[in-house]
Amino acid sequence: MNCPVIDKLSQYVDNLLEEEEMKEIEVHVEKCKDCATVVEALEQESLFLQETLKNPTLPDNFEALVLGQLEPYEQGQKQKRGRLWKRGLIAAATIFLAFGVTTKLHPSFAEWVGGLFSTEQVDEGLRMASDAGFAKRVNAEVTDQGLTFKVEDVVADASRIALSYQVLNEDGKFHDPDFTEYEIYGLDQNGKRLEVQNVSWGYSEDDYGIMDFSLRNTDLEQFTLKLQITDLSGIKGNWELEIPIDLRESLKFTEKLALHDFATSSDGVELKLKEVRLAPSTNEIVYETAFTDDERNRIETEVQKLESRFGKDIAHTFTNFGTAIQYHLEDQKENPVYYQNSFLDGQGHPNSVGLIQGIGESLSQFGSVAWNEYFVPKKSDQEMTFVLDGVIKTVPADFSITVKPMEQKQNPISFEYEGNYMVLKKVKMENEYSLQKLIIPFKKEKKLKIEMEGGREATATEFGQWVLVDQNGKVYQTYGSGGVSDEKDENGRYKTTVELTIYNLEEVPEEFTLHLISVTRFHKLDEKWKVPLY
Repeated sequence: MNCPVIDKLSQYVDNLLEEEEMKEIEVHVEKCKDCATVVEALEQESLFLQETLKNPTLPDNFEALVLGQLEPYEQGQKQKRGRLWKRGLIAAATIFLAFGVTTKLHPSFAEWVGGLFSTEQVDEGLRMASDAGFAKRVNAEVTDQGLTFKVEDVVADASRIALSYQVLNEDGKFHDPDFTEYEIYGLDQNGKRLEVQNVSWGYSEDDYGIMDFSLRNTDLEQFTLKLQITDLSGIKGNWELEIPIDLRESLKFTEKLALHDFATSSDGVELKLKEVRLAPSTNEIVYETAFTDDERNRIETEVQKLESRFGKDIAHTFTNFGTAIQYHLEDQKENPVYYQNSFLDGQGHPNSVGLIQGIGESLSQFGSVAWNEYFVPKKSDQEMTFVLDGVIKTVPADFSITVKPMEQKQNPISFEYEGNYMVLKKVKMENEYSLQKLIIPFKKEKKLKIEMEGGREATATEFGQWVLVDQNGKVYQTYGSGGVSDEKDENGRYKTTVELTIYNLEEVPEEFTLHLISVTRFHKLDEKWKVPLY
């Protein structure tokens, strides 16, 4: 297989993939040193965060302060908190600090505030569905190996299902709610298996957790949800639950609109709208994007050149060649309500407004993607219109800069590329330490670090994957990070940083060339394309 993209490796480390895909990546990582390095870094980063956050320092009167806020909380004076399952290490820290330590104060804290789905610790869609009466308390539990897995509440409609759960030890105290080996699926009344998709979850360090997923290709009103866990917080065992799901009431408040006849194309990208589903917890939009035939043929030819020049693995690792769109949804008065992948005023990178979750799945044809995007539910009397603002293409690039590190110190290299104005600031060798418990170094590995900074225009091309080739012609994979700030520089451009890390180098090369091999370009439509969603 080709090297997985970084998001796939991250999901692999977090055990978020289906069993077959987990095994496939595991086999690949055993053979691929580059991917093994990425996986190890992700694992150690996760471990470091867990150790760092395990015992936060709280003031002595913290519990009194929280309990003193219960009455105004119940009266609706709620503080905004982050979405529970936003992925990433920073979001995980936010979850723990904003919600994990609080509910540790007392086992019944969540009951005092009306259940997890009625709080602002979940996304707005789940909270709206709960307020409308679609959250059901099930209190289903199973015990093994001294640990009890308990599903407390369920929110279920035609777009998604969410479970709030706890893990308790023999003393009834909260235990780490992480589970790494599990299987979840549905069973209809005839025992036929129903597959789930788009599984995501979030949890505090040792408190409540939420599992969120969708059940595709079914219009069933009732079915049984089957959850089998064999590794709970690192403990092997067998925790098996069957939870009855009844969608009859939520289906009364669900609208479905087929959009199979609506399609358009622009700048080499095709769009096919498939369906809109308006459910109690989300507005869901389903569509597909693809390259046009001529564009796909051209890009495939360019990719073949990259394969010949740098090797197939590098040509397909982190390049993410594909398609997407920019759009917004507006109300009857043409006021924008939701945005997706949009450049908003005062921001130098694409953003979304009202989006709960967006999921793209690559299809068999090169560059084709099936999209499911979930927005906060609309008001019942609000008629929405889909407005296509632009298209997005991630395609091969052909741009390079040659660097002589000794000269670079005195005369930093600057370059401009499609709206990006960058300066190469640092080229240095660093030691990387893998960490274990108590933060004791046990492995040292050298890595080359290249840092760039500068500014970009609002809708400039985004850098994708870079490749380093040394003076001897040897090719190295790079691992990129960085970002675009909302702050502008003296030239009115958004401040931008790029950091490249290269492994398997013992010293800084006397000379090397950085090749940019993929970029993402944004193409704004001159004339908007609109489709009524009612």
